[in-house]
Amino acid sequence: MPVPLVIPHSDGAGTMDQVGAGADPALLGSRVAVYGAQSYRAFGTAAEYVVTPEHLVVPVPDTVSDDVAAAPGIPGITAHRAVFADGPVEGLTVLVQGVLGGVSGIAAQLASWQGATVIGTVRRSTDLDRVELTPVDHVVALDSDPVAAIRRIAPGGADRIIEVALDANADLDAAVIADDGVTATYFAHGDRVSLPFPPLLFADVVIRFLGSDDLPLKAKRTAMVDLVAAVDEGALTIPLREVLPLHRIARAHDDVDAGHRGRVLLSLEERDRATR
Repeated sequence: MPVPLVIPHSDGAGTMDQVGAGADPALLGSRVAVYGAQSYRAFGTAAEYVVTPEHLVVPVPDTVSDDVAAAPGIPGITAHRAVFADGPVEGLTVLVQGVLGGVSGIAAQLASWQGATVIGTVRRSTDLDRVELTPVDHVVALDSDPVAAIRRIAPGGADRIIEVALDANADLDAAVIADDGVTATYFAHGDRVSLPFPPLLFADVVIRFLGSDDLPLKAKRTAMVDLVAAVDEGALTIPLREVLPLHRIARAHDDVDAGHRGRVLLSLEERDRATR
């Protein structure tokens, strides 16, 4: 670790207890969502109190609970940047790979919210029924000729591709991306990725790599404001699996490692429940 002691977790929600010199005094006593608190810093949100720069908090309306406000954070900001970094998506076709994932599921909802036609992919045909909670216009299984299926839906190709596994899906992406399209990726296995150069070259595409910790501060804040607004409008739903008390943090990490769908949260309230 870069420092001897780290309090983990970067996202959260709560009430502003104090404001420092130069901060907006109107924030005092207000409900806020916190994002990126432990990015390049030692002290995160798995605590009773966390001190952050003012730009890492956004107000939360009364219609949004703390549980929900704590959930978007890093995955939500990553999803927002993947969808909107290259401009509005209204009227475009957006392909979201691995739409059942945490980041990709949010990306699909944000793209739909802003008027895109959304195509989501799942690994297997048996997963098709699991997409019912994510508002996509079309779902394609990767085990059943996905290139043909996507091209039937979007003959001109996908204008934007949100990519969860660039190494595994590079050939598929190259086969279905529209000319002058953009692939935004936030994950790949290994240190190097092999890309099919000729089809990407002749399609004049952009590949955008996203590391959430290092996104521009303005982009992070814009994303978080939009995420809260989307939740408030009912356009964004983030599945919550569990809310555990802080002293059960080890259990929370084990549950995340198990790969179950839905966010796992920690609370200072004495509660231990499963949320579906």
